[in-house]
Amino acid sequence: MSDDTTELKEHVRSRYAAAANRVAADQGTSCCGPAAEAPATALKVLESCCGGDETNRFGPGLYESADRGDLPVGAVEASLGCGNPIAVAELREGETVLDLGSGGGIDVLLSAKRVGPTGKAYGLDMTDEMLELARGNAASAGADNVEFIKGDIESIPLPDAAVDVVISNCVINLSADKSAVFAEMHRVLRSGGRIGVSDVVAEDRLSAADRAERGEWVGCIAGALSITEYRDGLTAAGFAEVTVEPTHEVADGMHSAIIKAVKALPPRGAVVGAPATDIRMVKRSRQSRLGDRTPAHWTVGSR
Repeated sequence: MSDDTTELKEHVRSRYAAAANRVAADQGTSCCGPAAEAPATALKVLESCCGGDETNRFGPGLYESADRGDLPVGAVEASLGCGNPIAVAELREGETVLDLGSGGGIDVLLSAKRVGPTGKAYGLDMTDEMLELARGNAASAGADNVEFIKGDIESIPLPDAAVDVVISNCVINLSADKSAVFAEMHRVLRSGGRIGVSDVVAEDRLSAADRAERGEWVGCIAGALSITEYRDGLTAAGFAEVTVEPTHEVADGMHSAIIKAVKALPPRGAVVGAPATDIRMVKRSRQSRLGDRTPAHWTVGSR
């Protein structure tokens, strides 16, 4: 990892850690309304991580009020995304879901409700403060089919073919190595699995310099891919049926978008790996092929 990449990663980590600390220090408020009605704490979080007064383009206001109302305040208030990936992921009972950059846990908790007690929702985040906040929110919600794990989205600490769906909300644009993120998403999905991602994208006419002029990397703008770059990157990683659909503008020539794709089924007659729901606890000795990416207690096995 280059010095510039390390510095960027630490900058992102510190900004989101500060956001988590602000929320933890002042729970009991909500930032679900328009900017004029949002409390000071919520506005500070959005200003810190979104680069200004963005409550109409980023944050919990992009979720249905019925969904927000059933969640702990800390999960709602910590939402800093640019969309609602749950609305497009088409989650089904019994599925296993992974949220990349899970923050305070809003999308994990909503996913857990949709997949039900026979399913599972994982949240992956690199920030200790966000993980602590998310785990507290899960406990408050009484969600026992969720798990929050620490790690990087460029090297997901789960085995191959571990999940049915990957979601993410305005996080992939923060990565300095998006091709690695796309490859890891493809690896952890089972065949036939899918992604439902909300992210910021740039119109193809904008150069990297143009994007940098419109906002910070940590503010979800400078690091955004163009629509074509996003589509081509997912295709190069092996995804099929890739679509990138802009939903609303977040800056001049920059849009929140819904990104969908599937991991194609193997050719007829090919050996298919274990189903995603067969992740279970086993001995460390069976982890050798997974290397450092996977915690000792995870592998894929059969019932």
